[in-house]
Amino acid sequence: MISAQAWADAQTLWDFQQMGHTPRPCCVAVGLGSHDLGVADTTAELYHRGLFPLVVFTGATSRTTQERMPRGEAEHYRERAVELGVPEHAILIEPNARNTGENIRFSRAILEERQVPVSSVLLVSKPYEERRSYATARKLWPAVEWVCVSTPMTLPEYVDSIGDARLVLDMMVGAQQRLMIYPRQGFMIEQEIPDDVRTAFGRLRDSGFTSRLVPETADQP
Repeated sequence: MISAQAWADAQTLWDFQQMGHTPRPCCVAVGLGSHDLGVADTTAELYHRGLFPLVVFTGATSRTTQERMPRGEAEHYRERAVELGVPEHAILIEPNARNTGENIRFSRAILEERQVPVSSVLLVSKPYEERRSYATARKLWPAVEWVCVSTPMTLPEYVDSIGDARLVLDMMVGAQQRLMIYPRQGFMIEQEIPDDVRTAFGRLRDSGFTSRLVPETADQP
């Protein structure tokens, strides 16, 4: 049973992760692989709005997705997007990335190899990882402009869509921890963390939402 305080703290982290960017036309989109096929759904919707001509879906598998997406996150995203009417010629696949840093680096490498000119990227992530994704992208590819978006929904709606509240809160705590420790390790740009966000993170961590935390000396973003 998740307490009312834990839900309130989760809402604080959720709100902080929202970048508030308005989707606008960009040179390309990058859909970050994960357990959430909603990323592919939102990417497809934005493609049909004419906001980009080409998308890179990036992601291998992880402990969360190896059973749900045995062919790899990027491939399952591609399949979903094609089902939703995105033409195959508008999709590139990056099947090897296993963390957010690799998502950005490997996607950039594919686009450079294809000689795709890029000055702006529409970055599509899970709702509770917009800020984490933005901070990583700005660090690793600072020359382009990043517009970060996700499926517009509330925290309760998102939990219902995933069907596992504990997993969602664990993942949110892990995302917040990375925002706090990775800048000093060189993986992300530094961002100001409000006191209420730090307090909410600490309470959730101390309440046992720890399965997605990394050691403070971790070397993977």
